[in-house]
Amino acid sequence: MRWLPVVLLITATFLMGSSFVIGKMGLAYAPPLMLTAYRFLIGGGLLLAVVLWKMKRWPSFATVWRAAVIGAFQTTGVMACIFISMKTISAGESSILTFTNPIFVLVLSSLLLKERYRLRQWFGVLLGLLGVSFVLSAELSFNYGMWIGLLSGILWSFATLLVKRWAGHFTVWLLSGLQMTFGGLLLWGLSILSEHEPGQWNAVSISILLWLAIPGSIVQFGLWYMLLSRMEPSRASSFLFLAPVFGVLTGAWWLHEPLGVGKLVGGLMVFAGIFLANFKGGVERAGAE
Repeated sequence: MRWLPVVLLITATFLMGSSFVIGKMGLAYAPPLMLTAYRFLIGGGLLLAVVLWKMKRWPSFATVWRAAVIGAFQTTGVMACIFISMKTISAGESSILTFTNPIFVLVLSSLLLKERYRLRQWFGVLLGLLGVSFVLSAELSFNYGMWIGLLSGILWSFATLLVKRWAGHFTVWLLSGLQMTFGGLLLWGLSILSEHEPGQWNAVSISILLWLAIPGSIVQFGLWYMLLSRMEPSRASSFLFLAPVFGVLTGAWWLHEPLGVGKLVGGLMVFAGIFLANFKGGVERAGAE
């Protein structure tokens, strides 16, 4: 694997992980679905406006509905499940379950795309998942929140495969703008139906929202979809194990959350898992010689 995709994957996963911390700051000012909806409506709306202005035309119906389906999985489904799960389990537990996505990507791409993986790749993914558990020092509680958190990882894996399958129907930036906008609209509707608290908007909360909308959404999703369209999905997804690691590190740095030896050991396990899953090719189509 060349170095540029690796650097871009690390950048994307850093933005994913640090968004948990920035989002936690934002929850002091607005309820979760409202904050998330505004994040994606602003980020998606700005990006979509620029993309459509450059295109000089509205995309086809086939393009729009595909992006809407991806947005329903990636933005609405994943984000809603994350916040609903955190009603009964911790943020750390929720992030572990969300970032089991690479496990489901391997399983689903084996079943649906007929791809074959080497034992080393499976071991690397499992080692990375175990490392995330060490990093977050989690003791998962088996209640409905756990299953909803796990659902977020499953929904994300479906979105990953859909992006790979439909990559030829839109540019990276058009997909990012459309899916964030549609996903944000659905989240806004869920917020209206389920949340009745007004947000507190001031210089701090607006700064948090803009950070989440621009680097935390436009840049993050743009990089992620670009990499998914150019790489085998399970390889890109294996780097998602870095996201909760970055979440823990930025939490320790910005929020002064404790950082123990177990988290450092877990981080090394994550890097080892990524190496095993990505070193020297290892996927082939069924029936390939």
